[in-house]
Amino acid sequence: MNTTHFSPLSGRYQMNSFLRAIALAICCVSFASFTKAEGKMNVLFIAVDDMNNDLGCYGHPVVKTPNIDRLAVRGTRFDRAYCQFPLCSPSRTSLMTGLRPDTTRVYDLQKHFRKVLPDVVTLPQAFAKAGYTTARVGKIYHYGNPGQIGTNGLDDEPSWQQRFNPRGRDKDEEKLLTNHTPRRGLGSSLSFLRAEGTDDEQTDGKVAAETLRLMTECKDKPFFIAAGFYRPHCPYVAPKKYFDLYSIDKVPAPSGNYPERKTAPNQAFAPNNPWPWFGVKPEQVREALQAYWAAISFVDAQVGRLLDGLDKLGLADKTVVVFWSDHGYHFGEHGLVMKQSLFENSARVPLIISAPGQKTRGEASGRVVELLDLYPTLTDLCGVASPANLQGASLKPCLDDPSAPRDRPAFTQTKRAKEGMAYSVRTERYRYTEWSDGTRELYDYKTDPGELRNLAADQALQSVRATLAKYLAEFPK
Repeated sequence: MNTTHFSPLSGRYQMNSFLRAIALAICCVSFASFTKAEGKMNVLFIAVDDMNNDLGCYGHPVVKTPNIDRLAVRGTRFDRAYCQFPLCSPSRTSLMTGLRPDTTRVYDLQKHFRKVLPDVVTLPQAFAKAGYTTARVGKIYHYGNPGQIGTNGLDDEPSWQQRFNPRGRDKDEEKLLTNHTPRRGLGSSLSFLRAEGTDDEQTDGKVAAETLRLMTECKDKPFFIAAGFYRPHCPYVAPKKYFDLYSIDKVPAPSGNYPERKTAPNQAFAPNNPWPWFGVKPEQVREALQAYWAAISFVDAQVGRLLDGLDKLGLADKTVVVFWSDHGYHFGEHGLVMKQSLFENSARVPLIISAPGQKTRGEASGRVVELLDLYPTLTDLCGVASPANLQGASLKPCLDDPSAPRDRPAFTQTKRAKEGMAYSVRTERYRYTEWSDGTRELYDYKTDPGELRNLAADQALQSVRATLAKYLAEFPK
């Protein structure tokens, strides 16, 4: 892992592989020269649902993700990437419109952004205007998982020229699930299944197959193809062979010792009621985590099929590949499971970009970035015109140089039913959160990476808190 150095607020990232970067820069063409000489670049836009950073390329010691790892070797891994809202629909809406949730006004799983912004130009629409074929397979915009598998859900029809909604045996075998939280809906349950049969029979296997078919069909013309996988979102379903990768005795159970409860406000823990872990036993959390990891490895295998397809079709050298999750996911940290918190495990996401001609490959960027940045990044890379009102910033400089200057913090917000909206700002060293009842949180990741000590009342850090509070006061709504 690269060595990272920080200044008190924004930080400065330094690579320990300078010579390697120079060598790659010499042998790689620039983005501009590629576009001019070879024509338009394609985009393969890979989304996963509810996946945290439990991945090999992010340093996880147990989880096996060889295909996502090889994509990271081909491109740039972003170590500090954050969603705008730790819930599926608000997050995906923000990414696809390039606008923050307070602009789209989407805060739940029912409202469609076109009710507020009927004429907004979405990311795939920008590519369609530039002459690209745009197609979606599976979940890109929100729809209920697993309830709406096989339907269009809350999709946006104007975004696509072609749409496909696979349905596999995972949907048909829900009666076979083990469910540790039977009073909760399946879409927010600790439930799982060691599935019989093959990858191809699962919904995500069908997503991979249909995406491969589209890439083959469109290989001679520019395309923006979005592959939206449904796992590892609950229910955690994967063929048995992926469960066999993780012996239950090597899967940790949550400790139950949470000192942060003494200093963090109650709203920080509100996503789980009852707390901790929706009231289930530690061993049940452990079983669910084993299934979650199995689902991650299953999705990884489907990503591998897509990367192999690019290579086989001769498209790897003219296709930008993006891998992203809509938000993070808890599995025991702070006594929480799932999402909708403003802690790191919920707000942070995996993000990998591989682009033809990028000057540095296989390196990590420690810069703070947002999912909101993907829209301007992809239009920038591909020479596609984009709307002037986008609220993110292109990550293209970080692909050439992971340590390129970037002083933008990341903003994540969430909403509590009674208390209202809360906002959090993340720099390379700190996270500062303001809740609507006036309570505050401040974490220093240099000294407390586990967010166990809320330092908002620490007098020695009041100047830091004031600076971060100013960021939120000037929050770009």
